[in-house]
Amino acid sequence: MVDIKKRIFLKKVLLTSPLLMSTNNIFSQNIASYKRIAVEETFTIPEIVDALRDYVSNNPDAEPGLSAPPYIVSETINTLYDLGKERISQMDKANIDLQVLSLWSPGVQIFEPTQAEELSILVNNHLAEAISNYPSRFAGLATIAPQNPKKAGEEIERAINNLNLNGVLINSHTKGEFLDDPKFWTIFEAAESLDIPIYLHPRIPPKSMYQPYSKYLMDRALWGYAAENSLHAVRLIMGGVFDQFPNLKIILGHMGEGIPFWLSRMDSVAKRPGVTKIRYLPSEYFKNNFFITTSAMFSDPILDFCLNVVGEERIMFAVDSPFASSEDATNWLDKANISDHEKQLIYNDNAVKIFNL
Repeated sequence: MVDIKKRIFLKKVLLTSPLLMSTNNIFSQNIASYKRIAVEETFTIPEIVDALRDYVSNNPDAEPGLSAPPYIVSETINTLYDLGKERISQMDKANIDLQVLSLWSPGVQIFEPTQAEELSILVNNHLAEAISNYPSRFAGLATIAPQNPKKAGEEIERAINNLNLNGVLINSHTKGEFLDDPKFWTIFEAAESLDIPIYLHPRIPPKSMYQPYSKYLMDRALWGYAAENSLHAVRLIMGGVFDQFPNLKIILGHMGEGIPFWLSRMDSVAKRPGVTKIRYLPSEYFKNNFFITTSAMFSDPILDFCLNVVGEERIMFAVDSPFASSEDATNWLDKANISDHEKQLIYNDNAVKIFNL
């Protein structure tokens, strides 16, 4: 990892030196050679959409926010169904070489355990088939049903060992429960033993915290997703998950859901007597066990800040397609004032290493 103080110094020199700017020694725009891997790219299958519609129809008040768009918008759903030529055509327009695919939120986590388990198996088989059809263009993250942690652990093993998937995506809370509860830790045990990451993806806040987010579309991407998912991630840290599973790898989208900005404050509070029983400071767990992605956060100042806080080896490129523009994402990162080495890591090398691509 590049020394952060050295990186800041070098960039200041670059930005104030016409000679260095003209030679492009450090921050060149030679982008042709990058292989671009996007790691938070969404799909679904008709069986999931049918089950979701039935669930909402029969349980209109069970999960807040599910009856509103985009969950019933056919144009979005048709885009999510495609795992073939049209998706690849859109990837080509944005110069994206490979997508790491994952199931659309809320996945199978709203259903009863047996139905959720059956659907997760169906989804993972479908995903593996799509990858076999286009092995140079797609990789994938397994869907699991945390409702039955033992079965979820078994499905992780099947998905990785038999289907050759590359990790797991969990759509945050499951019926209002979070993964810091030890009853879910067989899931972490399976992921750690197989050396695969868990992508903790946001979703609409559970009933227990939903009401304050219910106005102004605050329950989803505007604010609620980040609030819900950052809460979940901090619970994992403070609940001692990484003391029990020191090699567990968790991925957060959207540049870490705001947590990198908050680490100093978290550390200062955690140092107070009696606050926590975890072994290390929250920032140490975040920098050791977490990775973040650029999904739908195409901002130079935010990228620069996160590079300075977590380092270039813990950031991966992602779009959050089809809910964000792939062309906007690659155009932004191609032009970003960071080094070619950092772009190589963010676009390709980190994903190859973390997902065993």
